[in-house]
Amino acid sequence: MTAVRSAVRSRGRARGNALRAGGALLAAALLALAVIGSLAIGSKAIPAGDVVRLLLHPDTSDAAHVIQDLRVPRTLLGIGAGASLALAGALMQALTRNPLADPGVLGVEAGAVIAIAVAIGLFGLHDLRDFVWFSFAGSAIAAVVVYLIGSSGRTGATPVRLALAGTAVSAALASVTQAFVLTDPTAFDQYRYWGTGALSGHDLTVAAKVAPFMLAGLVLAMSLGTSLNAMALGDDTGRALGVRPGRTRLLGVLAVTLLCGAATAAVGPIGFVGLVVAQAARLTVGQDNRWVLLYSLLLGPVLVLAADIVGRLVLWPAELEAGVVTAFIGMPVFLVLVRRRRIAQL
Repeated sequence: MTAVRSAVRSRGRARGNALRAGGALLAAALLALAVIGSLAIGSKAIPAGDVVRLLLHPDTSDAAHVIQDLRVPRTLLGIGAGASLALAGALMQALTRNPLADPGVLGVEAGAVIAIAVAIGLFGLHDLRDFVWFSFAGSAIAAVVVYLIGSSGRTGATPVRLALAGTAVSAALASVTQAFVLTDPTAFDQYRYWGTGALSGHDLTVAAKVAPFMLAGLVLAMSLGTSLNAMALGDDTGRALGVRPGRTRLLGVLAVTLLCGAATAAVGPIGFVGLVVAQAARLTVGQDNRWVLLYSLLLGPVLVLAADIVGRLVLWPAELEAGVVTAFIGMPVFLVLVRRRRIAQL
């Protein structure tokens, strides 16, 4: 009887993994469609067939210039930023066991933003390779401050307390950032467009400068899935399964810092990507962090590129930045999740 039950469970796991793998292929197909849409849609519409042809056989036409010089960098940054922010959100939710965790909600993005504003205004740094280090430091410091505030008191670091602490810290940092850049014309000129979370206005050098940091964070994040699954059962159980919780948390924080810091330095703050994508991934594949991280990696760019495409269309021929569109998407999701967590638990 035991052997029969074991065989049934084994077949169930195999079927579940097959369904998840099929879902991952579907997510990859959605990503491919989002990439084609990002290259084809805009103030100058280009048929998808011409997009593929010009990518394979570039020429000197206006359409080729639009694709190669304007939309390819924009699309690459959307892929990198979307994957980075989604993975950072999934990692934060797993590490803190907080379904409300997100780089924007927990103040990590706001820390990166104020650090970059300081780098531009006080130190006169204008090269991304210089102020990206400020972004990393700001992200890490903000995360620590939010955790200390959210974990104070008798109830400790509950999900809603951390979210409220992150919201308060983000608001405070945003106010300081605005006051700072408004008193410094040089900082304001460089900050005003970047601070809205936009993919446009960048060339391939920006993507090339942040790619190593994003790739390092991506590899590190994807390697933690099994350890995070073990830790979800509790630290003691995790240790019994051969996982070192302290090391896993340290590597997770390092991955979040690399991913969020690099994405924010490149395109500015784009909020709610980690929250929305990680929640969608968990609803689809359950609590297995290996699959959650994979789905987040694929669906994060889909959300950011889709938001960028929508931003090109709603105010045509003008544009709405991707960060504004994701805020419209993410805020209702955040409010629903907060309501489910029962604010009375505070």
